[in-house]
Amino acid sequence: MNTNSSLFRTWLLLAALCIGLAGCAGSSTKESTGEVFDDTAITTKVKAIFVKDPDVGALRIGVETFKGVVQLSGFAKTSREKQKAEQLTWEVKGVKSVRNDIIVR
Repeated sequence: MNTNSSLFRTWLLLAALCIGLAGCAGSSTKESTGEVFDDTAITTKVKAIFVKDPDVGALRIGVETFKGVVQLSGFAKTSREKQKAEQLTWEVKGVKSVRNDIIVR
């Protein structure tokens, strides 16, 4: 009986571990833990580049990243500013694509 109890505990522990690890996995609509960290780093780097660049209004442009896809939103004063923001975004390592939804006004 002690052997069965030990075997049951081992299987229970293994099942709990598998369920816990599955919670960290990503899907097409949910990021894995690693992807969250990667995307946060990308977003931070893009925002930092915008702050340093005098041609881009960092406070007017929002940056969101999901699985390496960066979405830019907000407002630019000129089409040149909009293009520059996209260009700078592509320079960040890990960016897979850029969705430029910045509105010029």
